[in-house]
Amino acid sequence: MNKRLITLSGPTGIGKTALAIELAQHFKTEIISCDSRQFFKEMSVGTAVPSQKELATIPHHFIQHLSVHDNYSVGNYEKDALQLLDTLFQKFDTLILVGGSGLYMDAVIHGMDVFPEVPQKIREELNAAYQEKGIEHLQNEIVQWDPVHSQNIDLNNPHRLIRALEVCIASGKPYSSFLNQPKPPRSFEVLSFALDAPRDWLYQRINNRVDKMFKEGLLEEVKSLYPLKHLNALQTVGYKELFLYFDGKYSLEFAKEEIKKNTRRYAKRQLTWIRNKKIIEIISCDDSLSKIILKLP
Repeated sequence: MNKRLITLSGPTGIGKTALAIELAQHFKTEIISCDSRQFFKEMSVGTAVPSQKELATIPHHFIQHLSVHDNYSVGNYEKDALQLLDTLFQKFDTLILVGGSGLYMDAVIHGMDVFPEVPQKIREELNAAYQEKGIEHLQNEIVQWDPVHSQNIDLNNPHRLIRALEVCIASGKPYSSFLNQPKPPRSFEVLSFALDAPRDWLYQRINNRVDKMFKEGLLEEVKSLYPLKHLNALQTVGYKELFLYFDGKYSLEFAKEEIKKNTRRYAKRQLTWIRNKKIIEIISCDDSLSKIILKLP
């Protein structure tokens, strides 16, 4: 293979955007984003999208190309990203894939597991059961349907539980039986890197970034989206906490501290995903560019 995709992951706030731009400048190429929070044009401040100056420096793809009203899945992204890679590889030998959404990065690198079609009625019934009986009902159901997957899934995430259960019910088979099946090989080489840094430094950087978001208008952005708070795209850190503030359930200061805390937790989950990926080369953000270049063939 003479085409290569350099992937750059890492926890939120660590500096992936700046490094991706340095890499793209070095290789005279373009950047593909796989940060699913940055897909939506109505969500700028709270998702820390690259600045206009950064976007003007190097062409970026999949940045604010959707509306929060759009129904866009990781499967859609895999298809769109592979089509774009085919096009860009006609011009470039090296491309940069950057972002913090591990599922979306995996989809591009390895491909998605294929699941059966789920009738809308099953999804509606599961959502109704969740509203009526609570998350404990979903937790008990997944243990009954798929004991294997129940050991791996986030049992406190109702969206993940409903997704797994709807596949089980629609197919009559455990959700885990559809996972990790053989997939077609990619036509490009993948070289994967992830940024790491001392936790205290990273967490302070996250706290500072949240403060900066408020100065840049996060409160006003979320207020404008408040009528749309039920949409899936907005069920994310930085938005759901401020929706509770506008609901009168949180004080503004408490909401801000919750955003910081939940962002730190999100970063921790991202780091766990990275550690579980043996093929990823972990590099310090202190010497990141030079170390990546030295590691490349």
